[in-house]
Amino acid sequence: MVSITPPTALSDGAVVPDTPAAPGGRRGSARRHWVGWFFIFPFLVVFLAFLVAPLAYAAYLSLYTKGLATGTTFAGIDNYKRAFTDPSFLHGLWFVLKFSLVVIPLQVFVALAAALLLDEIVGRLARFARLIIFLPYAIPVVLGSLMWGFLYSPSFGPIEQISTLFNVQAPFLLSQGNIFYGLLNVVTWQWAGYYMIIIYAALQGIDTSIYEAARTDGASSKQIAFRIKIPMITPALALILVFALIGTLQFFVEPKVLGPIANGTVTPDFTPNIYAVTLALQYAQFNYASAISFSLGFVVFLAVAIFMFVTRKRGSLFT
Repeated sequence: MVSITPPTALSDGAVVPDTPAAPGGRRGSARRHWVGWFFIFPFLVVFLAFLVAPLAYAAYLSLYTKGLATGTTFAGIDNYKRAFTDPSFLHGLWFVLKFSLVVIPLQVFVALAAALLLDEIVGRLARFARLIIFLPYAIPVVLGSLMWGFLYSPSFGPIEQISTLFNVQAPFLLSQGNIFYGLLNVVTWQWAGYYMIIIYAALQGIDTSIYEAARTDGASSKQIAFRIKIPMITPALALILVFALIGTLQFFVEPKVLGPIANGTVTPDFTPNIYAVTLALQYAQFNYASAISFSLGFVVFLAVAIFMFVTRKRGSLFT
C-alpha cells in the first residue's frame, strides 16, 4: 500500500505539490561515491607504497643511531642537531642556495622572454618554435646531462675540437673554477622550456580585447608586455618560482651524472642530496642519511614558506 503525502499549503493559500524523491537517490549517490573511490584506488596504493611509506620509514630511521658496539639506540633529534652543524651538509646547502639565487632568475627570464616572443608570433613558425624550446625538457634529465657531458668533454667534445682548430684554449666548464657556470648552463636550458609553456598558457588566457584597447590608446608592444601581460600572469610566475626553488634546492641528477668527467670537482658533499646518497650507499649510515634528507626538506619548506609569505604580503611579484 502506497502512502500519499498531502500537498504543502503556502501562507497565501496556494498549494504546491511535494516533489517525489528520485528512485534510489541515496543508493545511487552511495554507488557513485564508491565508483569514484574505485578509480582513485590504484593511485592511492602507489602513493602510499612509494611515497608515504618510504617517508615514514625514513623518518623513523632518522630518530635512531646504529653502531657496531652500541647497536641501534634511540637518538631523538641528535641526528638533526648533528646535521645542522655538519660542515659537509652546510657546504652543500650553501652551494645550492647560491646556485638558486642565480639560476632561478635566469630560468624565469629566459622562459618569460621566450613566452612573450611566442605570444606575438602566429602560424607554423610559432608551433615549431614552441617545440624547439620545449624539447630540452622533453629529454630525460639523465640523457640530457650525458649529452652536455659529451659537449663539455676535454678529450672528444666539440668545444675542445673547435678550440684546437682555431688554436685557442677553451675553458673546461666542469673544472673547479668553472663548474658553477657549466651547471648553470645545463639547468637553465633543461627547465626553461617547461616554465615557458606555463607562462605561454597563462598568456593565452588573457582576453585579447585588453590588448586592442591598449593599442587604441596608443600603447606600444613593449608597454603592453610590461604593463599588461606580465602583471596579469604573476600567479603563473609565482608558481614557476616555487617549482624552481623546490627543484634547485634538491639539486642532484646533473652534478651526479657529470661527476665522472669533472676530474674530482663534484665531491661527495657537493650538494645535500649527493651527500645523503653517499652516506647511505657508501658508508651505510642510513640513519644519519635520513636525517640529512629531512633536514634538507625542512630547509626547502622554510624557503618556500618565506617566499609565499613575502609574495602574499606584497600582493604581487612586481609591486
